Amino acid sequence: MADGGSESPASETDARLEEVLERTNMLKALKRVQDNRGAPGEDGMTVEQLPGYLRQNWERIRQELLDGRYKPSPVRRVEIPKEGGVRELGIPTVMDRLIQQALMQVLQARWDRTFSEHSYGFRPERSAHQAIMQAQKYIQSGLRWVVDIDLERFFDRVNHDRLMAAIAKRVSDKRLLRLIRRYLESGAVLAGGLVEGTEEGVPQGGPLSPLLSNLVLDELDQELERRGLNFVRYADDSNIYVGSEKAAKRVMESVKKYVTQRMKLRVNEQKSAVGRPSERKFLGFSFTGDGEKRRIAPRSVEKLKKKLREQTGRNEGKSLRQMIEGVSAYLRGWYGYFGVGQARTILREVDSWLRHRLRAKLWSQWKNNRRRVEELLGQGADRDLVFPTVRKPMGAWKAGNSRVMNVTYNKKWFERQGLFSLYEAAPIAIA
Repeated sequence: MADGGSESPASETDARLEEVLERTNMLKALKRVQDNRGAPGEDGMTVEQLPGYLRQNWERIRQELLDGRYKPSPVRRVEIPKEGGVRELGIPTVMDRLIQQALMQVLQARWDRTFSEHSYGFRPERSAHQAIMQAQKYIQSGLRWVVDIDLERFFDRVNHDRLMAAIAKRVSDKRLLRLIRRYLESGAVLAGGLVEGTEEGVPQGGPLSPLLSNLVLDELDQELERRGLNFVRYADDSNIYVGSEKAAKRVMESVKKYVTQRMKLRVNEQKSAVGRPSERKFLGFSFTGDGEKRRIAPRSVEKLKKKLREQTGRNEGKSLRQMIEGVSAYLRGWYGYFGVGQARTILREVDSWLRHRLRAKLWSQWKNNRRRVEELLGQGADRDLVFPTVRKPMGAWKAGNSRVMNVTYNKKWFERQGLFSLYEAAPIAIA
């Protein structure tokens, strides 16, 4: 990539397109796009093909960007299943992901320090865990009522004119403003190759979208701060902590009014509510009434079990070893997030339930009683337990919890096979 030229550096308070296209920034963006990988956009170009394409075309593309002639490609729309429906993602081309990443790096470096301390999502050196810990501190301080506000299809509802006006307060370079507007309006490729225009919303899937969403919602953060409220926001999920039910209801009504009338967004009435922290969930967690302990929300445990059921189905054409490898990889990732929950008893129950499923899988794979006898005796099982169990008519699930299967294929046996244990990973001090 060629250097950005000899233009004067951007000021402390503004950003210019030359800064975005500067060589060091573009190389950093390229590395991030390569590390994130991801599927091709509508043009079919892969992340692996991008460096070669840049070597041949970057000078032309860079000049088009500087001249204001560059036009982003429409995003490829995909639907991702989620609780209660689907989430629409827009996958930009890898070229547009690169440009958006470069834009995001420059703008975030300038904007992030102006955002609220109560905002934790999509920000450097901030995390969901920090948001959860702050929420817990509010509850421990005596704020035992929560105003849980969820925005309805937030990414789809953002008004482009309001968003661009907010950006224009921070960016004076008209080329940058024009480029961002084009990304907002680039549209999406539908089935059959038709392109649908975009009149509102911030497409989920591009590197720039999280930053733009934080800019939009910073208006809400500033309003809540002005009112002196104690709150935590992660993306479009805001929890406000107050001392009484009466105050909570009053805050809910006034904030809903502000969001709908001033910000022109919609509040999800089904997911938003006033309640005790123990009754609500925040980022997959709930809390005891006094805030002393973080609990993994029941719905989060249900979703984990659903995923494990999918990976350990008895009709899956995988060996037990393959299942254990896949399940363990998933559990390590899950624990990386939910391991901060103070719920070791629940983790032990999930471990036990999973081993039960895997024993049932073994029983089912053995197909017939002769094979079951051979396998159990081969593992050193007690003959007095093996034969009565095998002769007794029962399904795989019941057999997986029989005494001979529990004793023979116990916790230690699964540990030797490499099965990850949530319970053993959790600190002993966590109850």
